[in-house]
Amino acid sequence: MISENLRRLAADSNVILSAVIGKAALEIFVCPEIELIATQFNLEEVEEYLPRLAAKYQLNEKLLVWQFKMLPLTAFSEKYYKTRVLEAQKLLKIRDPDDIHLAALALKENIPIWSNDRDFEKLPFAVYTTAQLLKILHEG
Repeated sequence: MISENLRRLAADSNVILSAVIGKAALEIFVCPEIELIATQFNLEEVEEYLPRLAAKYQLNEKLLVWQFKMLPLTAFSEKYYKTRVLEAQKLLKIRDPDDIHLAALALKENIPIWSNDRDFEKLPFAVYTTAQLLKILHEG
């Protein structure tokens, strides 16, 4: 059984892309105990990278798009979390500006982030990597 604080996670683009190509992250997406959310910004970022990913791994791009669309993921527009964007900008400072959206959503929802991106380290909210989440799932 998964702990209450891990029942809802804000998923970063890198874990979404990993799941789309069938890597270990997919196991988190299919776990019925976990609800995953993301920003519309992140989903657009994923869509932008799908052609490159297909070429890199010699996969069918249409199948990747289908896999992406099938992921159980709820998207939120910037309008929803805009009240937390300034706070997220201050926290991330000179780190990757693309991460501000997900940080703002996590702050708005008061939930952890799921990312393999080191830019989220040492922030005032929980961040879990795929490896950490899989270990928790397999222990439970």
